[in-house]
Amino acid sequence: MAARRQPNPHSESVDDYLKAILALGGAEERRAMSTALADRLGVAPASVTNMLQKLAALPTPLVEYERHHGVRLSEAGKRRALEVLRHHRLIETFLYKVLDYPLEEVHEEAERLEHFISERFEERIAAKLGNPTIDPHGHSIPAMDGKMAKEISVPLTQVAGEGTFEVDSISDRDAATVKLLRTSGIAPGVQLRVRAWHVDNGYAVSVGRSGKVLHLSHDAADAIRTHPTD
Repeated sequence: MAARRQPNPHSESVDDYLKAILALGGAEERRAMSTALADRLGVAPASVTNMLQKLAALPTPLVEYERHHGVRLSEAGKRRALEVLRHHRLIETFLYKVLDYPLEEVHEEAERLEHFISERFEERIAAKLGNPTIDPHGHSIPAMDGKMAKEISVPLTQVAGEGTFEVDSISDRDAATVKLLRTSGIAPGVQLRVRAWHVDNGYAVSVGRSGKVLHLSHDAADAIRTHPTD
C-alpha cells in the first residue's frame, strides 16, 4: 500500500486551515470542531478530517487533533498562522492606504498574496506604512514576534438593549457586507447608537454625528464588533 502523502506545510491550503483554526479558537485557543472548519472553509467534513490527520502527523505537527474532540494549533502551527495573518493584514493595509483599493476589495486580494511574500518584503511594507498595529477593518496586526492584542469587543448582535457604542472592527469576510457598511459610514472608531433591536428583524441604529438612522440585518450587525462608550 502506498504511503499517505503528506501535505506541504507551507502550501496555501495548509495556511488557510491554520488561519481558520486560529480564528475559530479565539483568544482562549478553544478547540475548533471539524464541522465549523468545514463551514468556514467551504469544504466537505471528510476532507477536513483527512487534512487534520495529516497536519497532526507531520514530523513537526502543526495541530493537535482528536477525532470528535476538535483541533487546536500546536506551537509551530500557531507561529505559522500568525505569520500568515500578519502578511494578510499588512497587505490589506498597503492596498488600502497606498494603492487606494476600496475597503471591500482588499481582503480577497490579500488572500491571494499572503502566502508568497518574503520576510524582507514584509519588513519593507511594514516600514513603508509606519509599522501599523491595526488594519483598515480595525483588526490587530500580529507583531513580528507573533504577539497580538486580545480582542475585547463583542458583535453588535450580542448587545441586548439600546445605548451608544463605538465600532471596534468590522468583519472582512463578505465583500458585499463590507461595502454596505462602508457606504453607510460604519467604520472603526465611529459611534453607533442602538435605537431598537429585534432578534429576527435586525437593528435600527444611528451613525456618528449625522444621526442618520439605518436598519441593519442580523448578518450585517453580526459583522460589527463594538464596545460601550464611556
